[in-house]
Amino acid sequence: MGAKVCISIGIEMRVEEKISKAKARLMMDHPYFGTIASSLDIQMSDDIESFYSDGSTLKYNTDYFEEAIVDDIEFALANGAMHTLLKHTQRSGVRNDKLWQLSTDYTINSMLLANGLSLPPRVDYQERFDGMYAEEIYEILKSEIDDDNITSDDERDSSDERGDEEPQIDRASESEEMRDISIDEQFLEQLHQKMDRQGTLPKDLKFVVPELSIHRVDWREELYRYIATHAKSSFSFMPPNMKYLYRGIYLPSLSSDLLRIVVAIDTSGSVDEELVATFVSEVDSITQQYPNYEIDIITADAKIQSHQLFLPGETLCYELSGRGGTDFRVVFDYIDREIDYPTLLLYFTDGMGSFPESEPPYDTIWVMPTEIDLPFGETVVIS
Repeated sequence: MGAKVCISIGIEMRVEEKISKAKARLMMDHPYFGTIASSLDIQMSDDIESFYSDGSTLKYNTDYFEEAIVDDIEFALANGAMHTLLKHTQRSGVRNDKLWQLSTDYTINSMLLANGLSLPPRVDYQERFDGMYAEEIYEILKSEIDDDNITSDDERDSSDERGDEEPQIDRASESEEMRDISIDEQFLEQLHQKMDRQGTLPKDLKFVVPELSIHRVDWREELYRYIATHAKSSFSFMPPNMKYLYRGIYLPSLSSDLLRIVVAIDTSGSVDEELVATFVSEVDSITQQYPNYEIDIITADAKIQSHQLFLPGETLCYELSGRGGTDFRVVFDYIDREIDYPTLLLYFTDGMGSFPESEPPYDTIWVMPTEIDLPFGETVVIS
């Protein structure tokens, strides 16, 4: 028995060394995957043929990892990281557990391959599923299997990652699990934002986890970043001062570090009262946090309803009226006619309306409750 114990320990030491190297390499080559994978609980299991993750634990077969190269283990760690991100156990609903696991593996492994990781032996991958959501793949696989035999061995003929181990879902600890999920979501959103700013987000991530493609950040962070980029000096030259043009004198206006911010509020019928209240609250926070900025506030639906200029120290006081349809063009036309050299437009809206044909000469940030494709500008989602 002593000899057997020594062999087992020797194998485990070699496997642990591989895992450590794979973790370091994954963190270096793919920091997004590496960061998430670092939280995985890694365990040995003789009940599986290669490796398997339920989103919190990565289980591996010792013989498989002993034979695997570091690249293979790096892939397994990334796979586990993506199962954490997908929260597939919570998303499975009433679906068949085995078939859902297979569907998520097809989605995950396709994306990992697209990001430059090498497919290990006996890993679930089919090219026909590239770029597809797990839900789509599940329906395809389900349609290809006789419903009466959905739990038969046939459904796993093409897969050897998990073997015979069944997913273990503790329904009794659902409340504790939900608290953990909430913490995970906050961590993942912060990680997503950080990697997005650094330009290191994985390729095709939004197709695998569409909810994370929504950049749920406080729009003030975007405004801070904008100001930091454009207020590098105390003075800057702006386009010619309009007051002197009639005399034939083309003097550039000297602008201080004050920026003129235009806030447009969509008061159309498609925006509910609660959302309008949120808009007003956010506008008020602008004046409180940026007292040195002039703020033009425009309310509009299909036409301009009101326009007021607020200076530092003034209390925001205006009436939201209209509630008709939405035509963004009237706001941009109005700004061109009435407001000299705006630096930034913050447009609070649900994004449903008619857009101008060309992009304005100033930066536009659309602030909305859900992300949709817009013809220009940046989108910040508030929740």
